[in-house]
Amino acid sequence: MSDRPETPLLDTVKFPADIRALSKEQLPQLADELRQETISAVSVTGGHLGAGLGVIELTIALHYVFDTPNDKLVWDVGHQAYPHKIVTGRRDRIRTLRQGGGLSGFTKRSESEYDPFGAAHSSTSISAALGFAMANKLSGSPGKAIAVIGDGALSAGMAYEAMNNAAAAGNRLIVILNDNDMSIAPPVGSLRNALARLVSSGKYLAPRKLAQKLARAMPEPLHVAARRMEEYARGLFTGGTLFDELGFYYVGPIDGHDVRALVEVLENVRDAEIGPMLVHVVTKKGKGYAPAENAADKYHGVVKFDVVSGVQAKAAAGAPSYTSVYAKALAGEMERDEKVVAITAAMPSGTGLDRVAEQFPERTFDVGIAEQHAVTFAAGLAAQGYRPFATIYSTFLQRAYDQVVHDVAIQNLPVRFAMDRAGLVGADGATHAGSFDLAYLCTLPNFVVMAAADEAELCHMVHTMALHDSGPIAVRYPRGEGRGVALPEQPEALEIGKGRVVREGKKVAILSLGTRLAEAEKAADQLDAMGLSATVADLRFAKPLDSELIRRLLTSHEVAVTIEEASIGGLGAHVLTLASDEGLIDAGLKIRTMRLPDHFQDHDKPERQYDEARLNGPHIVETVLKALRVNSAGVEEVRA
Repeated sequence: MSDRPETPLLDTVKFPADIRALSKEQLPQLADELRQETISAVSVTGGHLGAGLGVIELTIALHYVFDTPNDKLVWDVGHQAYPHKIVTGRRDRIRTLRQGGGLSGFTKRSESEYDPFGAAHSSTSISAALGFAMANKLSGSPGKAIAVIGDGALSAGMAYEAMNNAAAAGNRLIVILNDNDMSIAPPVGSLRNALARLVSSGKYLAPRKLAQKLARAMPEPLHVAARRMEEYARGLFTGGTLFDELGFYYVGPIDGHDVRALVEVLENVRDAEIGPMLVHVVTKKGKGYAPAENAADKYHGVVKFDVVSGVQAKAAAGAPSYTSVYAKALAGEMERDEKVVAITAAMPSGTGLDRVAEQFPERTFDVGIAEQHAVTFAAGLAAQGYRPFATIYSTFLQRAYDQVVHDVAIQNLPVRFAMDRAGLVGADGATHAGSFDLAYLCTLPNFVVMAAADEAELCHMVHTMALHDSGPIAVRYPRGEGRGVALPEQPEALEIGKGRVVREGKKVAILSLGTRLAEAEKAADQLDAMGLSATVADLRFAKPLDSELIRRLLTSHEVAVTIEEASIGGLGAHVLTLASDEGLIDAGLKIRTMRLPDHFQDHDKPERQYDEARLNGPHIVETVLKALRVNSAGVEEVRA
């Protein structure tokens, strides 16, 4: 007998075909090794851990049973896709997750053929998989399409819209419901697994298909009665009636951590010819790692951590985050006014409303992953005289734009929108960047749109929103820590549409909106040192613009620069429109706009992203010098 240690199974797996070369008896060992590798990798990079640990066995079973990438595997959101990345040719780069130039924290089409659909917003997987399934049907291709969706994502209406249209795909579409919160079914075990194997087996499905054919030959009343009796009998044991009504054949619930049972059921489902299938798999978020299993959020998102203890690395103590400042300010408004209510869409901890809910549980609402409903719900509250704060990440508010327009803006209802994660967000990348809110809100009549330059300004703006009853109003603020500015003891109500001058100069005017103000001040220091006196203004409002202040700055300085943490179509576009409407451009004004580039930026540290976007102090200086046609020494360049 050799004393050499056995090669870990995971070391023999580079692609899913290697998993399919293993015996079913080897799969539990592979699951153990994949779980440890996932924990090890995320301990180095940080990221989404709990969801991935919950689908280790499911990941292996799916790639074992289905012919990926020919069969299309679509992970909803992608938080849980790290193990999938490890076994699809990316293990050698898994410790670059969410780092600049490294792997994305979500599925990404350009990254691998095993990522057929990019995702990072919830509840899109069934629609996308249905698209793949129908494309296969139309082209006569044999491939399956498998969507893996969590029970939380089923709170979004889009998932049901997709299921309602799924029948035409037939047996080419399979939906895996990853239930990791026990929200649908009671605990499961061997009896449940046996039942799932039974109702997914050919012995059950063949007679059922025959019975369906016979039933269709009966008079309509008998046909309907027979169908309902079969559904009731099966639903009594399995709980799948809802999905049956949506056109799916329901299988489950099944223990998502029994990899061999999963394989047996998925093989039956793969070979069934009865129509779209829904397999209900019950998993435990954070499975197999005690610190994750015991955490309240199951280690949903983590920074770097010690594998043995589970202790996460602590950032150096600094200024409070904008999120925490907002939550504290909102709680103060709720204490002052019982008409103030708070709404979030499945992000209570991310938006800080979990702390608000501790103080005001009756007036804090988490509506689930349902941004459209959140906005119209807020509109209804506002119409009844309440003061709702719809607290939604900028990137997620995009999902409810129609409701913002029709249910809020057209009716001029005073809904307050707090848009967290405005601007660039770092490791989450393009899918979570809050790049577009200024462009999509500032075009709407009746809206007031603000951007906080620091923590104190955010407090004042929250207070301003609470008192504003004449129409919709919004504030945007970034992810991360503030500047360390002292918070006001008593917030002040800002005059709508009025900015402030932070420092006065004569030659250059820098018009800032939001937290680029700090970089604008750094640029002004450098310009002053070069003999180019600079004014810095914090406009505060993207809409309505402080036209009086802007007019004064544009007409009294040789060059003006606008800067914002948003896409084209925001502040700069509106200032240019003002200057054009008033004929200021014809007078020879040198005006430049600085905003995010017209492409989606990959994940990286925020400071590097802003450097790539050319929105830091040195870039402001460079922009001014080019406009003035002077060099870095302040000397006018020679014209050809």
